[in-house]
Order: sequence, then C-alpha cells, then structure tokens
Amino acid sequence: MKRAFLKRALALAAVLGFAGNPAIADYDPKVLRIGFQKSASLLTLLKAQGSVEKRFAAQGVDVKWVEFPAGPQLLEGLNVGAIDFGYVGEAPPIFAQAAGANFVYVGTEEPSPAAEAVLVPKNSPIKSVAELKGKKVALNKGSNVHYLLVKLLEKHGLKYADIQPAFLPPADARAAFERGSVDAWVIWDPYTAAAEQQIGARILADGKGVVNNYAFFLAERQYAEKRGEVIRDLFDELQKQGQWIVANYRDAAARLAPLQGLDPAVVEQSIRRYSNVIKPIVPAVLDEQQKLADTFFELKLIPKAIRVKDAALLR
Repeated sequence: MKRAFLKRALALAAVLGFAGNPAIADYDPKVLRIGFQKSASLLTLLKAQGSVEKRFAAQGVDVKWVEFPAGPQLLEGLNVGAIDFGYVGEAPPIFAQAAGANFVYVGTEEPSPAAEAVLVPKNSPIKSVAELKGKKVALNKGSNVHYLLVKLLEKHGLKYADIQPAFLPPADARAAFERGSVDAWVIWDPYTAAAEQQIGARILADGKGVVNNYAFFLAERQYAEKRGEVIRDLFDELQKQGQWIVANYRDAAARLAPLQGLDPAVVEQSIRRYSNVIKPIVPAVLDEQQKLADTFFELKLIPKAIRVKDAALLR
C-alpha cells in the first residue's frame, strides 16, 4: 500500500508542478500553500475574502491555494510537499500516517456528526441500515465516511464484509447513485444537502450517536516546526471565520453558493450541520482518533498499526 501511495503522490506532484523525493517537502519559509476542498465551506470562504493574504503580506509570506477533490488526495499533496497546510475529515490522516506521510495535527473542528450520512434514493425499499446487507454502497475510500459506514454497520449487527463497497469520489458517486448503479451512498455535506434537495435523496442514518466526525487541520511537519508563528496566525484567522459563520449562517450561505455552485438553501442547510468551532489539538481528541486507527487496522484497511500521537506537536 505504501508503494502505491507514493506512486500516486509522485503523479500528483507532477500534475501540480512539484518534483522531488516524496519524503522530503519542498519547504519555502516565504510561501504558505493551503490545500482546500471546495466543499469545505470555512476555507473556501476564507480564500474568497482574502483576509489571509492581507495578514501575511506584512510578514513577507505569499499565500497560494491548491484545490483537491477530497481528503485522501489532499494528504498526498501534503506528503509530497505540494502544500504546507490542509483541512480534512478524520479518516484520511489515518490512512496517510499508515502510509508514511509526513504531517502533524495542529487543530480540529469540533464534532459534526450530522454532517455525514448514508443516503438512499427517495423510492428505495431500504428502510434501515440492517437492510444494506449484500447491497452495493458508494463511498470515497479513506475519507471520514469510511469510518461512519463501519460503525453504523456494527451498530446494526453487520460486518463491513456484509456489504459491497464501491469506492468512488463524490462526483462519480453521485452519478452512480442517480442512475441506480449503487444502492446507497455514504457522503458528507454539502453533497448530502444537495442530494436531498435536488433529487429527493433520503437520509437512512447520519453520524449522530455513532461517530464524532471531527475534522482536522494538518501541516507538513517541517513547516510546522520552523514556521509555527505562521500556522498560529492562520489558525487565528480560521477561528474568526468559524465564529462569523455561526453568527451569520444566511449571509455565509449567500457568499458561498456561487463559489460552490450550489443553491443558497443547500449551502445553508449544509453549514448548519457543521460546528464551525475551531480549536487547537489536544490529547483527548487524538485519543478519539486512535480509535479510528485501531478499527481500520483490525479490519485490515491499513497495513500496520499506528500511534496517532506520533503525528502531533503537542505543547
């Protein structure tokens, strides 16, 4: 798996215009490269407002943004030195650490269990998670919903081996879901809200009472160690942005809608399911993250056991 991870990472680096050993980051103290997913509302809004660029211009730091389709691809970018900082769900760092990626946890968004769910078509006969036995379920491999699916199946007396996983990125999964090629789709917001409002998809179950669904802010280890003040200043901007979203859901949705190509009502429903509360990383959160790592190792989804705290700079 590690070899395959590094092979994909090198290919990604070539596409993005970066080269070199994937184990050695292309560190530049005068540049901050932020990886983001357009579906990640907080960073997408922060990018559009330009406040980060203004703050760092006085420090002589040039800010660059690099978009990724999902967390696993973003982690590959972080590993090869294509970015210095990124935001992902709780599962991608587990897969990445098991594959040898060189990153550290620097912060977290408080749990948002309602922001990920299992969807079925509006006319589906499936009424409970237990009825997924033998069914084909679409999901983005290595993403936060991977763990949600495992724990939901467990809660309803099923094993992961009882379903047929179809590993598809969000756009391809949506297409497969609409044409009936899969029976269910495990996905996060805003894709969940969009499917609900646009095609009448029905939530079979979400993460409430089953998983935490933390999200994490990660940094390339060398960058975090040498430019800690840059990371701290960026974190400050993130906290301010999160507080503004919570106080202004409707305005935030109106600003985000054209950026994400979605109706404002879809965006507002989505961002209300996220906590948008940003905090520094603490040992208790890493202990929760360790549970994911242990579960994935037991299921042989990662090739070796890992110690999550090895990827943290705790102060």
